[in-house]
Amino acid sequence: MFDKNILLKTFQEKLTIQRYASNTQKTYLQCLQKFLTAFEKYDLETVKEKNIENYIRYLLEKENISTSYQKQMLGTIGKFFELIYQKKLFLSALYPKRKEKKLPKCISQTEVKKMIEVTNNLKHLCILQLLYGAGLRLSEVLNLKITDIDSTKMLIHILQGKGKKDRTVMLSEKLLQDLRKYFKAYQPKKYLFEGQCKEQYSAKSVQQVVKNIAIVAGIKRDVTPHILRHSFATHLIENGTDIRFVQELLGHNSIKTTQIYTHLTDVTKSKIKSPLDSL
Repeated sequence: MFDKNILLKTFQEKLTIQRYASNTQKTYLQCLQKFLTAFEKYDLETVKEKNIENYIRYLLEKENISTSYQKQMLGTIGKFFELIYQKKLFLSALYPKRKEKKLPKCISQTEVKKMIEVTNNLKHLCILQLLYGAGLRLSEVLNLKITDIDSTKMLIHILQGKGKKDRTVMLSEKLLQDLRKYFKAYQPKKYLFEGQCKEQYSAKSVQQVVKNIAIVAGIKRDVTPHILRHSFATHLIENGTDIRFVQELLGHNSIKTTQIYTHLTDVTKSKIKSPLDSL
């Protein structure tokens, strides 16, 4: 038998030393907790690739896990045995070979405009406009500091985004006006958006805010922060922006990730405007 809590804590400490992002750590730990629960009667040091194969087959048959979750679980298991037991498991044969191809979900500019029009809370309005008007990931919005808003150059600085990369995106004129009103009303101290007791605003709160605004706006399907990011990219490309610049704005490592949106066009980056300004 093993102590699950001790293993989880030790694993997290090692991930922290290797400078894994907090969101990545959270994903690893959720997968590991599930794995350890399933293998609680095993001597983990004797676990072999065949045991892992049987477990993945069980998840596929009984829980119908997605391709991405299968990859997350296998990545977690491999990393866990590597860091905790200095044991290399050869799991490459268990990774899905066919990549699921799903078109990104988005909403129309008319629907985005309606969401903005029905939002009376100033903080919620600014968050909504950042998700759509700058194409930020939810985690990037939550990690924004006051100093990341550069009104002189009309840029937003994304520091240590996904993959520990820095980048800049355009700052909408409309958004800047509302951010100035927001700052005056809320006076945040550290993070641009803070919750109770001046702590960082939670992801769950933003997800619920976006969902509720969409309902009030009369949109008949679920809207998430990431759908607003997809909509940002889609509307930029529809307006003629070169996909290579959209790749930079989204922070994608490979243009193949961005190509799911549309084809290349010939627009210079200096002419790019936030889709928020065309509403």
